Amino acid sequence: MEQPLYKKIFIDLHNAILDGTLAIDSQVPTEKELSQKYQVSRITSKRALTELEQLGLIYRIRGKGSFVKADKPEASIVSIQKTKRILFLFPFLTDLSVGDFTEGLNPIMQENQFEVLMTSLDFLQTKTAQEVMDEFDGLIYYAIDTEQHLDLLFELSLKEFPVVILDKKIYELPFPTVLSDNFAGGALATNQLIADGHQKIGFLFGEPTHPQSVRQRYLGYLEALDKANLAFHTALDDQKATNKELLNYIQEHQLTAFVCENDLVAIQTMNQLKQAGFSVPADFSIIGFDDIQAASLVDPPLTTIAQNFKELGKSAGEKLIHWLETKETPIDTKYPVTLITRHSTKELNNEHSTN
Repeated sequence: MEQPLYKKIFIDLHNAILDGTLAIDSQVPTEKELSQKYQVSRITSKRALTELEQLGLIYRIRGKGSFVKADKPEASIVSIQKTKRILFLFPFLTDLSVGDFTEGLNPIMQENQFEVLMTSLDFLQTKTAQEVMDEFDGLIYYAIDTEQHLDLLFELSLKEFPVVILDKKIYELPFPTVLSDNFAGGALATNQLIADGHQKIGFLFGEPTHPQSVRQRYLGYLEALDKANLAFHTALDDQKATNKELLNYIQEHQLTAFVCENDLVAIQTMNQLKQAGFSVPADFSIIGFDDIQAASLVDPPLTTIAQNFKELGKSAGEKLIHWLETKETPIDTKYPVTLITRHSTKELNNEHSTN
């Protein structure tokens, strides 16, 4: 990997201080001056100055600038313990219903003295690959869309910058991925409904376009139906397989149960059925996916497929740290999911009817 630009500034100033080129109590070039000289952003030059200050080589006076310390420690480039910064890009910062990866990520980062900046994917809109490399040592990237920021991510891969992808595999990039076994989860949910006696099981989508993780859940659903020799299945492009067309879809196919692409879709489905005068699970069984906090709080509590968000976050952090320490690219990791049985499903009896 190419040397980050902030590190070049840092090394140049570090050497100038130790060899006396920058004398004791003399003023160090400002962030602006360094930015102009090295053709970098102010953030990049600020990081170099911050690390010099943390090493005890310079001190700052508000409103005046940075100056060389008199009692400089014996320091060499080899022994420098620089600030380690990780960027965690996540699309759901304001959505508290989504699983919490930081529960597993933050402790492992703190233990290894990494600073984590968690922000939204929009952060990359105004950044170049070089600026990301200058400001951070590594990146954890939640891929809500496998095509978004592909150009920047590809450039980072060319520079051999450490990036760990969460939730989806981006096949065009060589980065390791940490994700749940969505295929197994779709099969697990469907098999539970089959075991409860359901034969007309629909799959409900939240949006007309389906991300990779949802497609994997859908394929698991198809496999379970095929193994059980059940004829009906929802088509991937069926525009009626959404909450907007729910009641018509039920009537058309005489459905008795649903696997939903996630918990939010499942909760919306339960609410819509209640408003239409139906009861869950007396009239319909519903299974979600994710086990977000709201899943256990709705009425009835939602049967769902749980992702282990804590373990996913921890694994992403461990992979990135290992990569930075050993320079060895980690391999992909797929975590198992778990069926959480609550009260939105029940065994189908012979008297059940949707009429």
